[in-house]
Amino acid sequence: MRDISYNRSAEHFSCDPAVIEKSHQRSSAYGLDQHDKPDIMPLDRSSLSLLLEQNRVLHAHALPVMETLYEQIVNTHNMVILTDAHGVIVHALGDDDFLVKANRVALNPGVTWSEQSKGTNAIGTAIAEGVPTTVHADAHYLSANHFLTCSAAPIFDYQGNILGVLDVSGDRGSYHKHTMALVRMSAQMIENQLFTAAFENAVTLHFHSRPEFIGTLVEGIACFTPGGRFLSANRSAMFHLGLSQAALQSHTFSSLFGLPLSTLFDHYRAAAPGLLNLCLHSGVKVYARAELRLSNSVFQHYSELPSLPAAATAPKTAARRLSSLRYLNTGDPHMATLIGKLDKVIGRDIPILIAGETGTGKELLAQAIHNDSPRKNSAFVAVNCASIPETLIESELFGYEEGAFTGARKKGGQGKLLQANGGTLFLDEIGDMPLSLQARLLRVLQERVVTPLGSTKAIPVNLAVICATNRNLRELIAANLFREDLYYRLNGLVVKLPALRERSDLDVIVDRLLAEAGNEGRCCSVAPDIMELFRRHSWPGNFRQLSNLLRTAVVMAGDDGLIRLEHLPDDFLEDVQAAPLLAVAAVSTDGAGSLEHLAQAAVRKSYEACGGNVSATAKALGVSRNTVYRKLNLR
Repeated sequence: MRDISYNRSAEHFSCDPAVIEKSHQRSSAYGLDQHDKPDIMPLDRSSLSLLLEQNRVLHAHALPVMETLYEQIVNTHNMVILTDAHGVIVHALGDDDFLVKANRVALNPGVTWSEQSKGTNAIGTAIAEGVPTTVHADAHYLSANHFLTCSAAPIFDYQGNILGVLDVSGDRGSYHKHTMALVRMSAQMIENQLFTAAFENAVTLHFHSRPEFIGTLVEGIACFTPGGRFLSANRSAMFHLGLSQAALQSHTFSSLFGLPLSTLFDHYRAAAPGLLNLCLHSGVKVYARAELRLSNSVFQHYSELPSLPAAATAPKTAARRLSSLRYLNTGDPHMATLIGKLDKVIGRDIPILIAGETGTGKELLAQAIHNDSPRKNSAFVAVNCASIPETLIESELFGYEEGAFTGARKKGGQGKLLQANGGTLFLDEIGDMPLSLQARLLRVLQERVVTPLGSTKAIPVNLAVICATNRNLRELIAANLFREDLYYRLNGLVVKLPALRERSDLDVIVDRLLAEAGNEGRCCSVAPDIMELFRRHSWPGNFRQLSNLLRTAVVMAGDDGLIRLEHLPDDFLEDVQAAPLLAVAAVSTDGAGSLEHLAQAAVRKSYEACGGNVSATAKALGVSRNTVYRKLNLR
């Protein structure tokens, strides 16, 4: 399998002399002579029929794209060609005046254009190199093909394997520098269509950092199981995510986009769901829409999410089982007290403010509150106030009328507040909401009416409000960054989720996370010595960090069934190894300075004692060499 990483800086789609030279060397090694008469014999009728049947899906998705491409180059002495993965022509469209010339070298169905058959040519070389390739005039290995100019782009399947090649070939005098761009875009279009069609029982996410690019060739497309496990991504998605297909295999929807997949399902329970606002693991904010093509049988499995109801008011029985307050009560006294408080206020129109560090499960708790409330059959609408650009958050929250601003959709847009009407609005990272919108939100909460942008009509709303923040709102109030009146409107009940390091139910949490990791996770357990490491770790990323670590460890453990030290990520092991380093620092200095400075001092002292030998220093301290390099800024 070819692992494709989409890297614009590495694109060399012209007649690269180095590529042509390598191809000529291969052609010579195949025993071809530049003055050979090319083999123009096509496959016999039965073999050609078999070829078409074997490439039926590719041909079906490619044909309309080929026709569109041909319309753009018609009357330019060119033709559009589709081949299979071996360079055998499956279909061709061309100008009549060029077809006569094309027939001389057999640019028609059933003829092979691999390098082994025709030497250096755009189709064969694109297959050999795995990248879009232009071969112009004399760059062709066989002199019989010197009258051609050809631009070809390989078409990849969702696993990164070459399915075929799209090519534009024409008279060398018709060469145009934009031809390759058209071929590449057309090949990408075919790839995207094939990619989406490959996953019938999956959640397919279309995303981009700019909303207007969703639905275009440059959108990222990623597929997940109904339980959130990563399946595959197109090349644009890999580029946006900054990860290869292989690296993505250990990820989930949650680890890539920072939200549980249930949030996406809840979003599409709204009567008129708009684009999702997500944040990549790299911190880049993106817009997304999803296609939920799921069979009913999938949702009968405990580890998967419930199916979408036929109407927005259908019950979510399975979801409530997996996301309820009782489910979250796993034996920690702090959580038991917190849940006891929430039980008393649910359904009483008391706003709830959830505080806690990043990754402690604030949205999961908000969903559990909603699922246990009288509003459980209505929409749960989540809004991350930190992920929506300040210029768009007002329209996202309140909606807008047609023509309210440049670029507004026809018929306007329904805001999150109206989407949550009758249900629950969850405002995550409320501390990052712009001051100008805080006043409008306060008015909505007081008057229970929403006025979309560009409208004079006030629309009544009935919703419960749950907010969350990892910031100190009182400090923001003191700094004039958060309205005091809004704060007191939102904090009917304030609960603080404990950090993972503060909880006493780590064993239960690990078991739950493994059970939710899918079939592989339920067959896995954690070795006792690793559980002891987990208990000692500070978990700065809290549940998000633990969940991602376990999912990766499950994949690494494979059939072993027991997560051991060798299955854990290197960065986690470095952090664990650095813990005794801090203890060394604490007794090796006078106690002044930050922990980081103490650790650096301890490493430097050991480094000097070892005569500047990094390996010896790492061994003496029981840490990795990378930790030594990092602490001493040696790289």
